[in-house]
Amino acid sequence: MIDVIRTRGFATLDELVGELGVSESTVRRDLDALEEQGLAKRTHGGVLAAGVTPKLAEFDERQPSHHAAKRAIAVAAAERIEDGETVLLDGGTTTYEVARLLVGRSIQVVTNSLPVANLFASAARTDLVLLGGYVSPRTGVCLGPYANELLGRLHVATTVLSAAGITAEGLYNAHLLLAETEQAMLRAAGRVIVVADSSKFGRKSLTFVSGLDSIDLVVSDAGLSPQWRRDLAAAGVEVLVAATAAAAATDPRPSSREARR
Repeated sequence: MIDVIRTRGFATLDELVGELGVSESTVRRDLDALEEQGLAKRTHGGVLAAGVTPKLAEFDERQPSHHAAKRAIAVAAAERIEDGETVLLDGGTTTYEVARLLVGRSIQVVTNSLPVANLFASAARTDLVLLGGYVSPRTGVCLGPYANELLGRLHVATTVLSAAGITAEGLYNAHLLLAETEQAMLRAAGRVIVVADSSKFGRKSLTFVSGLDSIDLVVSDAGLSPQWRRDLAAAGVEVLVAATAAAAATDPRPSSREARR
């Protein structure tokens, strides 16, 4: 069970039951024992290997917020990443959800986030490049000139970014140094995917990062207003709306994966 959880980064109870061929009650009992030993941690909808959930102020405060939407957004975004790609991931909580779903995939990951890097450190099928620099104690993210200099030497197929706010002008972030690093991430990318729940739209934050013209795809949740969907499309940005599990159960429209077939 520990091997399955560590390999995937995150596993639901149903996945553990199917993978191990045991009953749900057995899985629950064993998870209780593993959690008591500090080897696993229960979370919303499943379980994480101990050490996978970041013990950082930023994650403790922000990760529970809009969790269902972030998880749905992550599923939809991960489906747009192909095996063999080089993917650059920033340190946002929604991006972290995307990273969980990429564990075990045959890709190359570049990141400035220690929590994201920790997910892939022992993943045999994934090549990992960790950017250096000053490490923020709140987020576990590497910032500053060293990270930016290395980014200037790299090219990736896809950059996945989160945002503190999005307006008609573009993306905003709450950290000045992080905004500079994210600008370098944008310059390194062949394609830019922004993952942001609907609460981020129409809101500014401390520092301007880039205009909407630097974004190829926005992945958000069903709370994104029709006006915002039109505004993004008018700016040349593709919009992918991810349905949460509750919405998907009652919505007859195809899933994001089915819609592309």
